[in-house]
Amino acid sequence: MAALNLNALFFNHEISFCKVYNAESKDQLEKLLVSNRISFFVEWPEQRFWERFFGGMGKEVFTIHINEADTTLARNLAEGIESVQIASA
Repeated sequence: MAALNLNALFFNHEISFCKVYNAESKDQLEKLLVSNRISFFVEWPEQRFWERFFGGMGKEVFTIHINEADTTLARNLAEGIESVQIASA
């Protein structure tokens, strides 16, 4: 069995890519990332009991995490989407 050459690949290099300040922009960015085959993770805002009970009257801030290898492509895709603040690298 041949050995795998994994030196050029990034594994488990997750970075905090951006913060998104409304659900519509989050959905738009998610669709762009999926259509360009970029894996991501969305960190939802933590809500207190009363916010969940009364319908979450606070402002939503989502954090999107991606693999470090996809940063350049994701940055180009996220440009121009309102309410998206890309983390400085």
